[in-house]
Amino acid sequence: MVESRDRSALRTLVGEVVAGLSDLTHATLNPAFEQLGMPPVPDAGSKRERVELSFRQVLDSELPQVTRRILEQSHVYVSPSIRYQLEDLLWEEDAPPEMPKKARRELARALDLPELTQHRDRFLRLLDRFWITEEQGPSLDHLLNGMRPVTLRDRIERHVFRSPGDWSAEDLFENLGIFEAGDARFARFLEGLVSADVLLSENLQETTVSTINSHLHAAGVELRKTGSDGGYPLFTMVSTRLHGNRRPKNIIFASLRKPDIRFHSSIDNDIEIAGEHPGDTLFYDREIPTAGLRWRDLHAWWQDTRKISSETGARADLYKRLLKSLPANSPGQRNLFTAYHTALPPSVDDPALLPEVWLHWDHKTVQERGPEALLRSRMDFLLLLPHGQRVVLEVDGKQHYTRDHGRTPDTAKYAEMVAADRDLKLRGYEVFRFGHDELKRPDDAQALLRQFLPDMFRHFRVSS
Repeated sequence: MVESRDRSALRTLVGEVVAGLSDLTHATLNPAFEQLGMPPVPDAGSKRERVELSFRQVLDSELPQVTRRILEQSHVYVSPSIRYQLEDLLWEEDAPPEMPKKARRELARALDLPELTQHRDRFLRLLDRFWITEEQGPSLDHLLNGMRPVTLRDRIERHVFRSPGDWSAEDLFENLGIFEAGDARFARFLEGLVSADVLLSENLQETTVSTINSHLHAAGVELRKTGSDGGYPLFTMVSTRLHGNRRPKNIIFASLRKPDIRFHSSIDNDIEIAGEHPGDTLFYDREIPTAGLRWRDLHAWWQDTRKISSETGARADLYKRLLKSLPANSPGQRNLFTAYHTALPPSVDDPALLPEVWLHWDHKTVQERGPEALLRSRMDFLLLLPHGQRVVLEVDGKQHYTRDHGRTPDTAKYAEMVAADRDLKLRGYEVFRFGHDELKRPDDAQALLRQFLPDMFRHFRVSS
């Protein structure tokens, strides 16, 4: 289940911002609430009271979504400093890897500022996006003297562009506050710095990425090419401790019975599903994209291999086939699968949820293999996310920790389960467990996934 978060700071800050909605008319308040993800309230009382009533009904789990909509829309004014704080609170929820001040400073000393600032307007737009380069407004003293205050942007114009060489990259970073900034903001700034929006030379992009990575590897992160942007490489900050260096070769899933597997070529690791019922097991052997395995990839594979002419028909057919593979004695597992498709607006770019995935396969039974048998042959659900991240969702029923059809606690079974979890994590998988009672009813599963999925997608930086 999603961990509880302390969002009191976010609630206070968002509350200050939405208070500005009281400047709207009564007639436009409810439409504004709707666009920000806040509940409508009756047209009674003052506008301030209506805003406060609506905001009080926003759950903590809904605060991030309300915050994102505030940052994207213009119903209320958000000052640069408040925007900065809201972004930090949002981004830090993704638990970014720590990037120590020493590594940041050494990195700044290694960067060539004239190379990075060849395109002045592009570079300044990047700084304006992530840092506060303009003060809130002139002081009373400046107004009385008819002078405009000198802003940080003015000083950057002077020391970086009009008098190149005045400031080094370290000086610039110091003045922007980059050494003390949050890890998530720093990571996003570096992604922007090496993007085609700032650097118009692929060679310079690669060189700068190499310089940055040489100073960040010790922190367990690196900029990795994850796609392209108009022909230029696109880089994303990822953890080097993920299981992303290995891509899956074969995915065996949604089986209705234990598959009969044989090697077609052991040298090339080519396997095939044999036996009398090969269609009872699904076998995905296409390359997994850097963006992970999405529904659009799975739909295209199903349509091609099943020779289905209609794309819509292929989707519906695949859904029914996956649903059929779920065990009849686990309604919670079935509810999780259906809620995954309906809890959020459906998108073919969402990660595909693969049920009943074979992790280990042994032609012998556990009884035949004895104490050397591999634990947990199958995973309830697997998600293959961007940059090689692998997420396992498990639904725990009584069979996970009892025997005699749920009548007797079985500590040995529980020990096997946690040992298998440790093994998965050491192999680079993230495991999330759900209690069966959490998913017993379809409505419960819907409510739970509405909260869990956005948090999980943000944590693993899934763009959807």
